[in-house]
Amino acid sequence: MGTTPDGDRTLPPDHLEELLEIVACPKCKGEVRYDEKENVFVCDACRLKYPVIDGIPDFLIEDAESF
Repeated sequence: MGTTPDGDRTLPPDHLEELLEIVACPKCKGEVRYDEKENVFVCDACRLKYPVIDGIPDFLIEDAESF
């Protein structure tokens, strides 16, 4: 597990592929991708970014950021 420049823990790369196979956007149930630079999961369909906080993905819609 690494850290971002602001100190947040990132996801361990060895589990990322497995995680991407089972997680979905909670709003549209579509696919998400992981943006390592921003340390967020991204749903391009909904245009939402879900943060990873202390190495734990936060998939609450109310915590997501629009882009």
